[in-house]
Amino acid sequence: MGVFSTSDEIRSLFSQAMSDMYRAEVPQYGELIDLVRDVNAATLAADPALFARIEAAGELERLDVERHGAIRLGTPEELSLVRRMFAVMGMEPVGYYDLSVAGIPVHSTAFRPVDAAALKRNPFRVFTSLLRLDLVEDRELAKQAEHILSRRQIVTDTAQMLIEVAESHGGLSDGQAQKFVQEALETFRWHSDATVGRDTYDALVDAHRLIADVVSFQGPHINHLTPRTLDIDAVQAQMPDRGIAPKAVIEGPPRRKADILLRQTSFKALEEAVVFHGVDGSHTARFGEIEQRGIALTPAGRTLYDTLLNKARAEAACPGAPDYTTVLNATFEAFPDDFEQLRREGLGFFQYRVGTVAEGKAQSVDQLIDMGALIADPQVYEDFLPVSAAGIFQSNLGADDQSNYRANANQDAFEAALGAAVIDEMALYQDIQESSLAAALTALGQDHLTPKGA
Repeated sequence: MGVFSTSDEIRSLFSQAMSDMYRAEVPQYGELIDLVRDVNAATLAADPALFARIEAAGELERLDVERHGAIRLGTPEELSLVRRMFAVMGMEPVGYYDLSVAGIPVHSTAFRPVDAAALKRNPFRVFTSLLRLDLVEDRELAKQAEHILSRRQIVTDTAQMLIEVAESHGGLSDGQAQKFVQEALETFRWHSDATVGRDTYDALVDAHRLIADVVSFQGPHINHLTPRTLDIDAVQAQMPDRGIAPKAVIEGPPRRKADILLRQTSFKALEEAVVFHGVDGSHTARFGEIEQRGIALTPAGRTLYDTLLNKARAEAACPGAPDYTTVLNATFEAFPDDFEQLRREGLGFFQYRVGTVAEGKAQSVDQLIDMGALIADPQVYEDFLPVSAAGIFQSNLGADDQSNYRANANQDAFEAALGAAVIDEMALYQDIQESSLAAALTALGQDHLTPKGA
């Protein structure tokens, strides 16, 4: 077959094509990209230490190309086929997210690259949700929705053929890769002609706006595409100046010197013209989102985060309590706000590299770090937070009052539909930390400090 395109190259082609398509479909997304680029440039210019850290860690190049998108699928067959599509791009299902805990009838995973080199090349991610018709109380409506979904084909015949070629031959030629990207893009394109009549659409909306969004259209249109910023508070403050209306609250942890996990905000969903079997109407689902990514937390760090977040939410809900942001900031004073302290207390994941030459045998990893011989870079959190995702979904679906689904996780059913097990994200971070530490210690001649099993 000649020379194959690498999965990294195909992923980069696809993410750029997706961004171009979404920019053409949702002009405010283009304005958002420009704003994020301006804020990132200003942030790096004002903070030389941040610039030096990101550059030395090899993360500067990924910043401008970094995006995540989100789609919502209707059937197990669609999920399995999309998994195979993303595999061609070197993206694997990482993590299981139960959004029913926040009143949304879906469960999800994130397709993304998993090794350190691929993440630096292009960390494109797609948060992918599967509709849970088993949670719909109106069983007749659920059966109707299932029938509607069974009649659609979300992946073109050519894309399916090229997926099979990639699976059987171990890759695609450059020409096939270009064609694959062109065809795969059709899965995510917006269609203004609904596949249902207005009465059916209204019934689906009454059950949940997200159900209507999944069931009523030809395919799982990309519902948002998200650039990464280094200062989400600045972006939030400047959005109105660009004619963009932001949601009221930034989701996730509070502003910190040592960023943790993920903070997200968005602009409100667009009201778009839709034709329901010849009847003019409208639908709201697609929006723009911005994210600021911090360090990935260890299980101990995540437990502390979840404890403090739950405490802040409970306190802010009490009558007469200060506003949520004030409560959140006060509560998170208990979370260490220094990367080295996070490392020493085992709260965050790091990636290690060689700094200066070490003379003699060191007594500990901490000693090598203090000497500057070993450098610990915070690992970027590559995944998602279900509560934050639900907050974004709710604010853009206009569905704040539709939280009548109880927590109902079912990872086994999700994986059965997927046709594969989801990958444990904690294991990925741990592997990068251990392998990078072992490699750096070997290069420094300090193998005696390599942890057992690394």
